This record gives sequence, structure tokens and C-alpha cells, in this order.
Amino acid sequence: MHMADALISPAVGGTAWAATAGLIGYTSKKLRENLDHQWLPLMGVMGAFIFAAQMINFTIPATGSSGHLGGGLLLAILLGPYAGFLTLASVLIVQALFFADGGLLALGCNIINMGFFSCFVAYPLYRKLTKGGSTKWAVTLGSIAAAVIGLQLGSMGVVLETRLSGISDLPLGTFLMLMQPIHLVIGLVEGIVTAAVVLFVFKARPEILEGAGRSGKQPTFPLKGLALIFLMGAVMIGGALSWFASTHPDGLEWSLERAGRSKLEGKQSEGVHSSLARIQQRTALFPDYGFKKKDKKEGASPGESGWPAPDAGTTVAGLIGGLLTFLIAGFAGLVVRKRHWKI
Repeated sequence: MHMADALISPAVGGTAWAATAGLIGYTSKKLRENLDHQWLPLMGVMGAFIFAAQMINFTIPATGSSGHLGGGLLLAILLGPYAGFLTLASVLIVQALFFADGGLLALGCNIINMGFFSCFVAYPLYRKLTKGGSTKWAVTLGSIAAAVIGLQLGSMGVVLETRLSGISDLPLGTFLMLMQPIHLVIGLVEGIVTAAVVLFVFKARPEILEGAGRSGKQPTFPLKGLALIFLMGAVMIGGALSWFASTHPDGLEWSLERAGRSKLEGKQSEGVHSSLARIQQRTALFPDYGFKKKDKKEGASPGESGWPAPDAGTTVAGLIGGLLTFLIAGFAGLVVRKRHWKI
């Protein structure tokens, strides 16, 4: 659901950037006021894990489409909504700057659609549905319901932002009818995966989930050991399992194609769009999670090598991306903590 700049006008993109900056300032302030959350130092580890997880697109049967995990709800459950939002924002910033995944102008929109709705709308719904409990069924049903709502709101945000931009004459009703059902399926998958990870964490470190410490369960892993498990997971997923990502277009690309708008033309602001595109070309170390085109074999087209597709570029991109996210998200958490100590 990473929006490209071609969908966004400078006015909408700039407004979303301003809103995102305000949200980052607000969440940083709230973190300084609530630093008792023991997983704050692990923002970097979880950021690297979500970056890697987002590299794996899964095929949605009978549609010719694919989806990937957003990760915002999982981060909010494990880190809290404020640290979760900052961590997901770090993931999206790394993706846009170094991997050309999502546009720079659209970065604010992407952070709102994938971060705000999951951390500040879906997560409170999860808390209400589970009522602070950590039973298997409460976590599973709560995760699925919250993930579906978060994805539905995020996909609706994409449609409305595109419509408000006025760049494309995409029919509003058609775009909605394509985006909502496909992201309903993606939300179901995300909810199941989120529940599985949360239940694993509950067994390993029950006190991490608020209220879980009252259950009397004893942790089976030290906190550093659990962090190491997630870090190893990020390395394995980004370094090797990413070869198994679906080659089908994701839900947004699929919806645009079905709406007859695989390539948007016309009303774009050449100055802003072209300038940001040039900047992104310079900063993108691994565009589309691989080596740059000049390093690739000429004439090769996506899908020709079959599936899965072992590729050194994908492996390096997954490892470097995870490392960059680890550093940026971890640095964000460290800055918040240091500022707190000075007060």
C-alpha cells in the first residue's frame, strides 16, 4: 500500500507531511512522559523485523494480486502506540529514501495510512476487544478485527488522497470497490500473523503485554534472548525468505490496473514531482530491493527467472535495509530517552 508520487499532488503531499511532522512530535512527547515501557530500547530490533517482513509479498489466490504485512498493529501491541508509530515511520522513511518503495512526496500519506490508522485507531480497538487479556482466542480475534479495520481505513485513505489530489480521473466508486475487498483479505492475513507473533511473545515474556504479568506465568526467555530471536528472524527473512515473495502486483497496483490506470499521466507538477524523483534516484541504494539497473543483466524481465528467485541483490537489500532501520529506529528511541534524562 505504498503510494507513489504519481498519485499525489504537492498540496495533498505537503499537508500530509505537515500532519506527519506533528504526529512525530506528539508521539515523541508522549514517549518522554511514559518511558516505563520496557521495550523502548528494542525499537530498532522490531523495526528491522518489520522491514524484512514487508519484503515478503504473499499471493492472494484467484486474484492475480498480492499483499504484504503492514506491521503497525504488531508494533503498537508490543511497543505501545507511540513507540510503534515512530518505529513504523522509520521503516517507511528507509524504504522511500534507500529503496524507492513509495514516493518522497507521498511519504507523509504513507506514514498516515500505514502508521496512524494502525497505531492510533486499530490498536485501541484491539485493546477494547481483548480487554487487556492474553488468551489465545482473545488475541486472535482481536488481532484479526483490528488489522482488518486498520487496513480498510488505510486503503480508504489512499483513495481519498488520490481523489483530493486531482491528478487522475480515477472513478471514486470503482477505486473504492477494488481497494476495499483486496485489503480485506490482506487484513485477515495480517491479523492471523500478528496474533501468532503476539502469542509467542506472551509465552516467552508474558509481562511485556500490559496486564499479562498478573497471569502468574513465568518468562521462558530473557529479554535479550527474545530480542535476538527477532533480530535473527529479520536476517533470515530479509536475507533469504524474501526470495519467495510473490511477483504479482500488490493490492494498490492491482486496483490501479483494474481501474485502467496502471500509468498515471497529465496533471502532475513537473517541478515538484521531477525534482523529488531525481533526489530519490540519488538516494536509492537498492531500487525495488535489488542492485541498480546498470548492475543487472540487460533484457531480463521480472518473473523470467522463475519462482522462487534467489538473488544476491535482494539478499543485500534485505540485510542493509534491516540494518538501516535498526539504526534509525534505535536512534529515535535513544534520542527520546536522552531528552527525558535532561528534564
